Amino acid sequence: MKVSKRFWLFLAVGAFIIAFASLSATYSQQGQEKNQLNQELSLAQLRLGQYSLEELSSQQAELEAQLTEVESQLEIIKTALYWPMSNGSIKVTDTIFEAADTCMVEIVEISSAGLIKETLEDVTRHVLSLNVKAEGSVAKLINFTSELSNSFPTGVAKSVQINIPEATDGGGEELEKPSADIALIIYFYQGD
Repeated sequence: MKVSKRFWLFLAVGAFIIAFASLSATYSQQGQEKNQLNQELSLAQLRLGQYSLEELSSQQAELEAQLTEVESQLEIIKTALYWPMSNGSIKVTDTIFEAADTCMVEIVEISSAGLIKETLEDVTRHVLSLNVKAEGSVAKLINFTSELSNSFPTGVAKSVQINIPEATDGGGEELEKPSADIALIIYFYQGD
């Protein structure tokens, strides 16, 4: 079978049209991408033009000053949370007994679940939960609770329950003393 020149001409023209259409589509797509990139570049230049080098330098200096201030405040907080350890234990009980002596109450019981570690914002702190039972007059127990708050600025009284016994009819029985059950949580920082 012999192929005519006309067939070859149509075949060549068809191939040329297909190639031209492909190149035209590719060129059109590249043009659209170029326009989009030019728009993004213009927007970026506009945004960059809004900031001067002096502004950026002053913002950097301001942010560095804020960082220094925050680091300083963190050190102050660490110092406030710091409690010295002596012979492997924190001198909490000594402080509690001193507060009791000051307020003239008697410590009946101190119990604790022990010292645990917690981490908050990459700072490890120690948390001590205590239950303290003291006896004395109601006014002195209230003063004692207040004194504990002053003695442990990083502590919180989770609960305070003051028990006042009922009065007897004077039959010679010894009256129970009023007592206070105090649940304390104290936060410590021992360093990195």
